[in-house]
Amino acid sequence: MDMEVQDARDRSFKRKRDDLPDSFPATNGGGGGGGGGGGVDLSLLEAVERSQSTVEVLDLKTLKKLVLAFERRLKENIEARLKYPDHPERFADSEIELHEELQKLKVLAGGPELYPDLVSLNTIPSVLGLLAHENTDIAIDVVQLLQDLTDEDVLEDNDEPARVLVDALVENNVLELLVQNLQRLSESDPDEMAAVYNTLATIENLIEVKPAVAELVCEKTKLFRWLLTKIRQKEFDSNKQYASEILAILLQNSKANQKKLGQMNGVDVMLQAVAMYKSKDPKTQDEEEMLENLFDCLCCLVMPLENKERFLKAEGVELMIIIMKQKKSAYGSAIRALDFAMTKYPPACERFVDVLGLKTAFAAFMGKIPQYKKNKKERYQEDLEERVISLIASLFDGISRGSRRDRLLSKFVENEYEKIDRLVELYVRYSDRVKAEMERLNQLEFDDLEIDEDERYNRRLESGLYTLQVTTILQSIRCQFTSWNEGQN
Repeated sequence: MDMEVQDARDRSFKRKRDDLPDSFPATNGGGGGGGGGGGVDLSLLEAVERSQSTVEVLDLKTLKKLVLAFERRLKENIEARLKYPDHPERFADSEIELHEELQKLKVLAGGPELYPDLVSLNTIPSVLGLLAHENTDIAIDVVQLLQDLTDEDVLEDNDEPARVLVDALVENNVLELLVQNLQRLSESDPDEMAAVYNTLATIENLIEVKPAVAELVCEKTKLFRWLLTKIRQKEFDSNKQYASEILAILLQNSKANQKKLGQMNGVDVMLQAVAMYKSKDPKTQDEEEMLENLFDCLCCLVMPLENKERFLKAEGVELMIIIMKQKKSAYGSAIRALDFAMTKYPPACERFVDVLGLKTAFAAFMGKIPQYKKNKKERYQEDLEERVISLIASLFDGISRGSRRDRLLSKFVENEYEKIDRLVELYVRYSDRVKAEMERLNQLEFDDLEIDEDERYNRRLESGLYTLQVTTILQSIRCQFTSWNEGQN
């Protein structure tokens, strides 16, 4: 179909958005209403009232009526397009009517208990088929409908109907169709940009109901490739932020996804994305959240061994140290990424020492942390403190001998053994926290409040997870520092 035909088709269909009359009443009677005096057009208000009074009760009968009307309009549109393929003006009306029926189906979000009936009426294949409709506006309508039907608030307390709907959607290739449609959307168009956001929201909703979707969508579609392309984009927008959030969700509990994205050069892409903020801070809170999402992705990515190797090869250790030295808002996130990359991976520990990371790490260990508005909260300080302790624990675990070990131990000699004092201080503090939490748990049990073993264990972890690490470091240093110091003398 040539451009002229395409433009004619689009102009005809766009009537659905542009057909409000110029005399549509303004708020509070202002600005041009009907009657020539700038007042409210009463005939329009009466029409609205009549339409509202005809709203039907949402039950099985109403559902069947809505589905029947939708199937009829769909059939008419298909027939019109087949009959007049080169004359968009001949099928434009049927397209508008199809759009209107899709809008009416949104009311079903008000009755999620009817989802099993919607599935049994075999409506799902017909709806999903429209994601591949030649007119992207129809596909956008379907995306909006799917987002409404799967919205978290709608599905709350409706677990079984939600599972029935999501299972049906997945069985009818919703993931493949959503991503295929996503790839043809242009974010230069406001409607299509909104549809991109709604597509990502729908995928997130599906994962919420059926966690297995997180791996299915990466296995069956090119969503990873689309997300990486979006992350590479230099300009910040709401869809880039959402793309970073979806990517973090896909990676957080799936080793298969972590490995797959690593094979797709994902580690390098994440490093390039966070490198943009090595010497500058995000401009808005939304951009700040995106940066945190990117670091979440990076931390998940470097959990498999092969991705730790990719992180090291891509000079990720050096980049994180640079970010720490710049003391911008990504400072704490860089420490977190190093902690993940160096855990049980000696080559990263050795690289960290070789590129002079000890000075930067021990400055944080001594509490010399850059202050920002966001990190003045006590919890942030504690989280960062625990990360640094974990990082130092990884260093002692990963560097067992040689000159690097000597350099690590020598840090505890500086300034009259101040770092030993700091370790003792941390040990006492975390021990007191664990002790206080244990006493509190014992009191709860004394008050006949049931707490199972898992809950008790989690509470203890939350109150002093890193106490064990501090103790391990302390014991290691005491033993090895003594023998090392004797050797130096």
